[in-house]
Amino acid sequence: MEFALLAHCYERIEQTPGRLEMAAQLVGLLQQTPAALLPTVVYLTQGQLGAAHEGIETGLAEKNLLKAILRSAGGSKQQAEQLWVQTGDLGTVVESLLAQGRALGGRQTTLTPEPLTIEGVLETLRQMATTTGAGSQDVRIRLAMQLLTRASPLEARYLCRILVGRLRLGLADMTIVDALAIAFATKEQRDVVEHAFNITSDLGVVASVLSSQGVDGLGRLHIQPGVPIRPMLAERLNSLDAIVEKVGSDNLLLEYKFDGLRLQAHVRADGQVALFSRRLEPVTAQFPDVCAALQQMAKGRAMIVEGECVPIEPQTGELLPFQVVSRRRGRKVDLQEAIAQVPVRLVLFDCLADGTTQLLSTPLVERRATLERLVGSTEELPPGVGLTRVLVRPTLAQAQEFFSCSLSDGAEGIMAKDLRGAYTAGARGWQWIKFKREYRAEMVDTVDLVVVGAYSGKGKRTGWYGALLMAAVNPDTGLFETVCKLGTGFTEEVLAALPPLLGDCVVPLRDPRVRSSLPCDVHLRPQHVLEVIGAELTRSPVHPAGADLLEAAGAAPGGGLAIRFPRFTGRVRDDEKGPQQATTTLELVDMYQRQLQRRG
Repeated sequence: MEFALLAHCYERIEQTPGRLEMAAQLVGLLQQTPAALLPTVVYLTQGQLGAAHEGIETGLAEKNLLKAILRSAGGSKQQAEQLWVQTGDLGTVVESLLAQGRALGGRQTTLTPEPLTIEGVLETLRQMATTTGAGSQDVRIRLAMQLLTRASPLEARYLCRILVGRLRLGLADMTIVDALAIAFATKEQRDVVEHAFNITSDLGVVASVLSSQGVDGLGRLHIQPGVPIRPMLAERLNSLDAIVEKVGSDNLLLEYKFDGLRLQAHVRADGQVALFSRRLEPVTAQFPDVCAALQQMAKGRAMIVEGECVPIEPQTGELLPFQVVSRRRGRKVDLQEAIAQVPVRLVLFDCLADGTTQLLSTPLVERRATLERLVGSTEELPPGVGLTRVLVRPTLAQAQEFFSCSLSDGAEGIMAKDLRGAYTAGARGWQWIKFKREYRAEMVDTVDLVVVGAYSGKGKRTGWYGALLMAAVNPDTGLFETVCKLGTGFTEEVLAALPPLLGDCVVPLRDPRVRSSLPCDVHLRPQHVLEVIGAELTRSPVHPAGADLLEAAGAAPGGGLAIRFPRFTGRVRDDEKGPQQATTTLELVDMYQRQLQRRG
């Protein structure tokens, strides 16, 4: 199958503004793709070489890709770098240079180059990913050149984006789920397709099974050790009274909520351990101490458990802020030194599988009992593993006392869970509710917002970004709807770090997934998530966040919601949350309505 077919489809998708229209474009591509190539096409459309949890990357640094571009397409380094700064996209750079060079009769390796095929592209990309050792970057540059010299300008645009893992199509995973359901099932069976994705975290597998075996085949998929499950997510309420009323005291379990790194741990009977972050990234190599503690705890029994990895003060055993454990992320050198400086404990709160028995559909009360049995006596646990403290079926007074104790013990609040609830992978619902210290105020509550634009700084901030345009995610449409401009809470160090942090997200036009009526100096692809607090939520004629939900609930037309006096807390949530896992517009509307209720 020629790669040009893929490139032309990507171009049409990139020019399409709406999610449904994007899905329709993708349906045509999927239906004409040979069955054997279908997983590959799906992975490439995600901007990946395989499932996210496999962690397959080309390993080609952008500066080295630029070298490959210049050697393949010609042009001056100054011209290329200037265009790179303007667009933030090496794909646009190579497309422009190739088009310019070939229009002028520039370099080309053969008069009639053999067309690129998807099979050949994938083989080369995987060869790059497996190249290691001295001189590996030179090998990757050479392999990239081999692809680019055979590519048309349009093909080169998307090849470069795939090489660096940023396809820039504005396609969310759920849009691909939509397209798969339309292409190989029905719209009514979309939930079956999404469920299969939630338990496998692998759209390539879902596409292959769905196209060959139909929805019945998806029904035979099940969770497997070493393959992460998309995590269950929580709603939020701003009072314990509301939580007790929502769930009911007889069905309520409260547990400490820690400010750490959420991990899903897969332990096999042979003792092998695999750890995955909330974003399904493999992080096993970064936490060998946690793996050893889990092996000691499991004693040869297979299991899939979830917990919060929290940093511990070595001398006192007290909990430390999340920023401390983030120092362990991505460490490849001096790891033993980092383990000594930042010891951690995995505090377990759920069990998704016990041996070969899957527990996703099992009520929480039974999953908790299984977890406690697997953990055994807390006195016998290794230092690197713990169990969340819980309170079952509390009265309101007991819940209030438990919440106060959680804060005194160093937790950031509590989780309230329905004892009857199943584990709904990849979903957010009222079976889990989070309640933190800040929820007791008007809206002195932290929310996790996505950066979608930036404004040039003035005065002391000249040369930096002066403010950022922030958005929440609409869970129904996948769009990012703006909710505030964020300009306070930034130190000089943070301001200086923002341009390089956000540089790879710069796009020439507003990303099709961003819903905004505000102009900005720099458009950014939704990727980075920042924690924000504010004074209160108000209706806004300029911000669209939650406007459709408010009007559907009977509110007068008047725009969406805005955060008054927003301030950056100093916490970047990229290690824990992707943009689709940020605060939703539904959460904001719920917070706003409860804010109105408190005011009478």
